[in-house]
Amino acid sequence: MISIFVQLSQIILIVLGVSFLLRIFKQPLIIGYILSGIIIGPIFLNLISANETISIFSEFGIAFLLFIVGLHLSPKVIKEVGKVSLVTGIGQVLFTSLIGYLIGISLGFSSTISIYIAIALTFSSTIIIMKLLSDKDDLEKLYGKISIGFLLVQDFIAIIILMIISSFSGGSDGLNTIFFTFLRGAGLVALMIPATYYVLPKLETFFAKSQEFLFLFSIAWGLGFSALFFYLGFSIEVGALIAGIFLSISPYNHEISSKMKPLRDFFIISFFLLLGSQMIFSSITSLLIPAAIFSLFILIGNPLIVIILMGLLGYSKRTGFMAGLTVAQISEFSLILIALGVKLGHLTNEILSFVTLIGLITIAGSTYMIMYSDKIYPLLSKYLAIFEKKRVKEKMSIIKKPDSILIGYNRIGYSLLKSFSKLKKECLVVDFNPETINIINKKGIPCIYADAGDSEMLEEIKIHDAKLVISTVPSFEDNMLIIKKIRDKNEKSIVVVTARQIDDALEAYDAGADYVIMPHFLGGDYVSHLVEKYEYNKKLYEKEKTKHLKELKDRIFEGHEHPEITRG
Repeated sequence: MISIFVQLSQIILIVLGVSFLLRIFKQPLIIGYILSGIIIGPIFLNLISANETISIFSEFGIAFLLFIVGLHLSPKVIKEVGKVSLVTGIGQVLFTSLIGYLIGISLGFSSTISIYIAIALTFSSTIIIMKLLSDKDDLEKLYGKISIGFLLVQDFIAIIILMIISSFSGGSDGLNTIFFTFLRGAGLVALMIPATYYVLPKLETFFAKSQEFLFLFSIAWGLGFSALFFYLGFSIEVGALIAGIFLSISPYNHEISSKMKPLRDFFIISFFLLLGSQMIFSSITSLLIPAAIFSLFILIGNPLIVIILMGLLGYSKRTGFMAGLTVAQISEFSLILIALGVKLGHLTNEILSFVTLIGLITIAGSTYMIMYSDKIYPLLSKYLAIFEKKRVKEKMSIIKKPDSILIGYNRIGYSLLKSFSKLKKECLVVDFNPETINIINKKGIPCIYADAGDSEMLEEIKIHDAKLVISTVPSFEDNMLIIKKIRDKNEKSIVVVTARQIDDALEAYDAGADYVIMPHFLGGDYVSHLVEKYEYNKKLYEKEKTKHLKELKDRIFEGHEHPEITRG
């Protein structure tokens, strides 16, 4: 027992050191975990003699990972992500798997191996992409929303594929085995649906009274489902996913997710360590050229498929390019799928090493591509014009020369637009949300559906000719682009932008902003104004309350929501 404890302690220290180096190079920690596995494996330090312990930890890690993925896959999500995410997600999976299969066959792989590899290539990492988009502050941009949408569609497809693959775990590959396994699984899901809607909410309310109890309930629910589905002939991965999906409709799903993340982050390290330690370099050297070919296909071919599909759907070349870069890597699902194939005897450890190598190359490459996408796009823009329709969704007809331009309608923009209306000033609204554009259109207000970070769009609407430009979008880079576009040609325009940090506000002022809105400070300023004005007069506060309640109800009608605050 002591020796295992010492080994695990040494392993964690090595993982920490390698991960520290990877963070310096701004790479996802997944790469650090796999490289750590190679270091502690038999090729170098051979510290992983406690293989069984790490293998068990790995199973827990996969279960928690897929449980959390399930928590974010609400049955309502397909409706929410919209047509573009659905079409692009399914289309990319179909084309990538077909082309990947043909590449595999042409490189001499068997049909079974080619099918596994082709399917593995289709999945992109939702976790990595969400982290990178969040770091860039692009989650709320048009391409960010579309990307997260089709990544969630991919996750739904992954569930179905994992269920099909896991149905072979009984040792037979006949259609009868698959049919009866699905029947058992469908029967269990059907039995659980009434319990999920009628019994589970009452249990959750009881458990939620204690944070520790809710934590314990979440673990028991996730692992219990995993064990039950394993008993029915499925894999633990499928059970964990479905357990998460059942809880996704719960009002406590975000709370449960935040509590599970530390467990997931700790145990999933073991899965990637195991992958790294099992890499076989003696045979993988002969697969370097195929790995390079597959990696280039993922890094270039996958984005190209998305750009073409989004171009056909009427989106601009910039939106298609930015969204396309988010599928330029393989995901944890890809590695879990291949590992499952090895477990079932369909694949060898050499193929697991091969796909892991592709994962290392594509995750590292795509990370830099996404980080520097704003600098890469101008270099490729003119070559991407062939993928863009003459009339795209993001460039609707607008008024000739708007005196005022409001970029971002939701929340702050809603109040500003009311002021323009009172002053009887015509204003052009620019927003990335199609539902918002439809609402504004019905009111007869000039508007366009576009991304504030699109330099060409800013030129087309002649932003530099406007007398007043107000941007309520939180992206610092977008706001700096807006200021530059205006100040390069017009010093007289009034430019108002938004910032979250004091340093960003100061930089925006230096760049030429006339005023910087800081939402986090506005509330305090307004309340201090009320205190000075009303002092201890309760009746005046009641009037303010009535006015505020009316505004909140109007905002609910408009579909406004406060930005979600995540913990942990």
